[in-house]
Amino acid sequence: MSAAASSLFSTPEMDRVFSLLRQLQHMTRFEWALNAALEASGLAAKGAAEAVEPMLDAAFVDIPSLHAQEHQAGNLAIPFIRQLTAAVRLRDEKAARSLHLGATSQDVLDTALVLQMREALELIRNDLQELDRRLVQLIDENADAILAGRTWLQEGPPVTLGLKMAGWLSALRRHQQRLESASQRAIVLQFGGAVGTLAALGERGPDVAEALAQRLGLPEPDLPWHTQRDNIGEVGATLGLLTGTLGKIARDISLLMQTEVAEIFEPDAEGRGGSSTMPHKRNPVGSAVILAAAARVPGLVSTLLSAMVQEHERGLGGWHAEWEALPAIFRLTSVALSRTVEITSGLEVHREKMLANIEATRGLAMSEAVSVALAAHVGRARAHELLEEASRRVLAEQIHLRDVLAAMPEVRQHLSETDVKHLLDPSNYLGSTRRFIERVVNHQAYGEPDASR
Repeated sequence: MSAAASSLFSTPEMDRVFSLLRQLQHMTRFEWALNAALEASGLAAKGAAEAVEPMLDAAFVDIPSLHAQEHQAGNLAIPFIRQLTAAVRLRDEKAARSLHLGATSQDVLDTALVLQMREALELIRNDLQELDRRLVQLIDENADAILAGRTWLQEGPPVTLGLKMAGWLSALRRHQQRLESASQRAIVLQFGGAVGTLAALGERGPDVAEALAQRLGLPEPDLPWHTQRDNIGEVGATLGLLTGTLGKIARDISLLMQTEVAEIFEPDAEGRGGSSTMPHKRNPVGSAVILAAAARVPGLVSTLLSAMVQEHERGLGGWHAEWEALPAIFRLTSVALSRTVEITSGLEVHREKMLANIEATRGLAMSEAVSVALAAHVGRARAHELLEEASRRVLAEQIHLRDVLAAMPEVRQHLSETDVKHLLDPSNYLGSTRRFIERVVNHQAYGEPDASR
């Protein structure tokens, strides 16, 4: 990925988490913790972990040599262990002898990935909590801000902007729950040796695994998961769902920013959203990035799901396919989240334009309200026929629905002028909007204490 693309489709924080340096540091941490566990179990000399500890910053790694040897070895771990062993040997020959004992390349790479995911999920969690707070505030501010509900991109009965945003928030909170659940399964130690038996450690295997997990602050799984990649796939798929909802938010915002609609706008700033040729443009640039991320992530999730079909105890190719796909999913999710937080932190709402767009339909947006009221007198089918007829006249003659209804004897027989005026007022046809909003907003936000206890 080019530097420009990386800048646009990731965040600096997520780039650091999934940088080569951070991966190497976590790999070194695994080997340090393993030496400590071996030492505690009597399988490594005293001071074995202490000899590795100065290496935790991974400054010992010769990156060009690592890449050259990685091509031949098929993974990063083999040349990494070779370099780490040489560096430790200069300090303590005995400590170098126990390095990587009982482990395999996949153990160090998978556990390093788990440690990276733990950091990455914390970044996602923090941004989700900030977005949650911002949306609650926006919902409160716009609970009664009436705008047209739209079906098939055509205006229908009214909703409120607060209700639309409550829909966003409700989905985001479900993703928060999914991520918490998925992370509990995925953020676990990987340590199984060549085929997942820890046979190289004899009877001490479980003791070493337990001590290793404690050093790294990771739970132990039931057993090594070298070719059981469901937890990795679940994290990726959950991030895919999250990014899809962020894309939904961006789609709504960008549609409402269209020149002909102009109901809400992304934050304005000098140089933001401009065009190289059209000085008047105010493009939804934040939404564009979010939508691009939402378009790319599903294919990457598909890669993770396809990679689950692995061979026997150690896979060939499927495991390797995850190496770029999963970090890319995290990067794209992080930038989509960051841009959504940015947009919602300065969203411009134009209430007068929302009402003007409803009124521009000459009352047709409220035809359902009239039809429902009329159905109580003439039946649903007949009421629908009458409003269809009235709607055609509104469109053909470019007059207001109230004037057409006033000229229809069968309507006047049952609905007074006052009735029609009431029915054509959008604020009188919001149904359970307020109750739905309250349900969402009053639901306990992720990560917050339950005040009722």
